Amino acid sequence: MNEYPGLSLKELAERAPLGNQEAGKVSPELEVPKNIERPEYLFHNGPEKVTASDTKSPETVEKIRAAGQIAADALALVGKAVRPGITTDELDKIGHEYIISQGAYPSCLNYMGFPKSLCTSVNEVICHGIPDDKPLQEGDIVNVDITAYKDGVHGDTCAMFSVGQVDKESQLLVERTYNAMMRGIKAVKPGREINIIGRVISAYAKRFRYGVVRDFTGHGVGEAFHSGLIIPHYDCAPSYGTVMEPGMVFTIEPMLTLGTIEWEQWHNGWTVVTKDRSRTAQFEHTVVVTEEGAQILTLPSKE
Repeated sequence: MNEYPGLSLKELAERAPLGNQEAGKVSPELEVPKNIERPEYLFHNGPEKVTASDTKSPETVEKIRAAGQIAADALALVGKAVRPGITTDELDKIGHEYIISQGAYPSCLNYMGFPKSLCTSVNEVICHGIPDDKPLQEGDIVNVDITAYKDGVHGDTCAMFSVGQVDKESQLLVERTYNAMMRGIKAVKPGREINIIGRVISAYAKRFRYGVVRDFTGHGVGEAFHSGLIIPHYDCAPSYGTVMEPGMVFTIEPMLTLGTIEWEQWHNGWTVVTKDRSRTAQFEHTVVVTEEGAQILTLPSKE
């Protein structure tokens, strides 16, 4: 589906550079010390087994907050290393080493066969980019998605980083995608339906003629990396009418594009790119529903 069928490739190119990403060489799997607890999906084939409720006890929420802080600190550390010439494989190693230094497991590693400890999605890559040996270039934008598992729970977060100087349209896309996430977070209230989140995000994004990706969503998180709870970022009402209640934990992670929301997947079975190769951005926080609204669980230790 193309939300803006009248937007030509020429018009897209005038907004920001069109993408030309290609897969690079993926290095061998990094090691995790044997004493670090592993998530259950590493011990069987197929999807993870989800048994926990999406509504958490206060004790579980605090565990998710601790795991989320590890992920957020790792994300900040990786972000500081982003520069022209560094490879996404090097970024993966930085994030991996920090997470295991905290006694946590990098949730992405071997999740359904994913070969790395974090996702790095460059320019037209919507999500699930696999770190490899290709260096980042001046003017790129890159999403880094990190999840940490500790004490039986996951904390999931992601953010965009600019590689050197980027064009104005890409800069605005990044800023506005962050704003879209924060508007979605502010829409969280007990008694409201889940679909209000996407309605608010979509209304904001369409002011700038951005596409709002539909096929990849936010999700319940905690004991499971991805529970059955789905958090759409587009206006899907009256669908997804689950009512929010205090203690519910999930991610809000809008993916906005400069062009189409149609996508293609690389042969590696993971990396998803915009069909028209327009640039895309994403931000993500794990939140808990409280009596007052949403509380972010993936803040770095310095905040």
